[in-house]
Amino acid sequence: MDPALVDTGTEPVRSLVVWVPDWPVVALAREGLAEAEGPIAVFAKGTVAATSPAARADGVRRGMRRRDAQARCPQLQVVDADDARDHRTFAPLIARLEEIAPGVQLREPGLCALRVKGPARFYGGEAGAATALTGALAELGVLDVRAGVGDGPFTAEQAARTTGPDAPMRIVPPGAAAAFLSPLPVTALEDESVASLFARLGIHTLGQLAALPPARLVERLGPRGARLHALASGLDSQPVQPRTPPPELEREVSFEPPLEIADQVAFGIRLAAEQFISGLGAVDLVCTELRVALTGDRGDHSERVWLHPGAFDAAAVVDRVRWQLAERGLKSAVAKVRIAPEKVDAASHHVTGLFGSGPEERVHSALSRVQAMLGHTGVVTPQVGGGRWLAERQVLVPWGDRAVIAERARPWPGSLPDPLPATVFPEPVPVAVIDRDDDMVAVDGRGELTAEPIALILPGAPDASGARRPRHPRRIASWAGPWPVMERGWDAARTRRAHRFQVVDEAETAWLLVCEEGVWHAEGRYD
Repeated sequence: MDPALVDTGTEPVRSLVVWVPDWPVVALAREGLAEAEGPIAVFAKGTVAATSPAARADGVRRGMRRRDAQARCPQLQVVDADDARDHRTFAPLIARLEEIAPGVQLREPGLCALRVKGPARFYGGEAGAATALTGALAELGVLDVRAGVGDGPFTAEQAARTTGPDAPMRIVPPGAAAAFLSPLPVTALEDESVASLFARLGIHTLGQLAALPPARLVERLGPRGARLHALASGLDSQPVQPRTPPPELEREVSFEPPLEIADQVAFGIRLAAEQFISGLGAVDLVCTELRVALTGDRGDHSERVWLHPGAFDAAAVVDRVRWQLAERGLKSAVAKVRIAPEKVDAASHHVTGLFGSGPEERVHSALSRVQAMLGHTGVVTPQVGGGRWLAERQVLVPWGDRAVIAERARPWPGSLPDPLPATVFPEPVPVAVIDRDDDMVAVDGRGELTAEPIALILPGAPDASGARRPRHPRRIASWAGPWPVMERGWDAARTRRAHRFQVVDEAETAWLLVCEEGVWHAEGRYD
């Protein structure tokens, strides 16, 4: 059972909560991915999760669907939620708070809590402690910071969320938590299933919930009901649980003056790359996914996550920085490079075997050396992607990268099921399918053949002039089809309507044929 659902029966502890409203939007602005002054909406699970002030001024609200939000604000910049980005950008802020007042609990990106007793003694009261913490974040460039103090983290959080830009601090006096929480809606509990249940029962505020007998809630919801009743009554007995600060693993290098040559940037990042790898090794970790962020002197930004089939070393980190400069070159000189581990693994999982590394490791080492000489796309591996046509399903992935092909999971009606042909022609091979009268077979408007296919004519080998000699027809032993493939009926320029056939000739060779507007070609061969 989740300990957070159980009421311990102890008295609430005075807590301080620091909150940055709409942190996902603030995180975008801090990473240079959006202008904070413009209309921005961050979407999670198809609905608005956070908005900028400009978007709220146009009527965009949390919980709206994308179509409704864009209808109210046509200029709305739509961004998908990224929990990793939110945590990454909030990490320096919570580290700054820990320098002022240790024992900070991270509740979510943009929201943290701590016991107020120690900071209140040091800064001369609860108001002084809240002012010191919010001022520390303001020094880091976060202008809108709210603070709330109350009996328990829940009351303090609600106090922070009921503040405004003109009054960014609210202190609920000791013992006044129940009266403060009473008019708040039950949605403040942030439990949608329970909130909808209470709404159907006619309970709309925390005061109405607190007035219910606790035994009735326990009968209906178990220990969870006791916990919710305690929260609504201002008796949040859950203590602040300070986090253990993670080791500082990322590295950042600033160039003054900014550098324009990639080799100079690679040379400048080499020491930081070695420190990055040694820092991971000090805590028995290796990096398997690396995030590289480049910032230009004009504010332009380039960020990418690089993968590795094994684990990064310092040379591989430098190579990724160089490749990113080549592939996504900044429009201005490089002013800052930041490298951070996106995913790590235990170093014990990447130790060389006692009797050698084996053939896989030797292949990886050889291909990695070739890739370092030829560049990121110099060594590629084939993968199967999404699509209806075989040629477009062939995807070449750079060595070391993991194939991230979202389109493959789509339904793709009309695509060819397994087993797929072993040979796929990069360019369609023109063929002819004829009937008993040597006339070309076609598919009519109803999707039916105009005649039974009897023979298949394949192109012959080219002669000295390059022209292909005609071949004798091959008798068709069996065939199946047609299976229609219809694409982009709404786009007159790119629409396609074709029919697939599987044909076995007299030599027992199986072909995948396509008839499109009366013209036949071979898409693949079953070897």
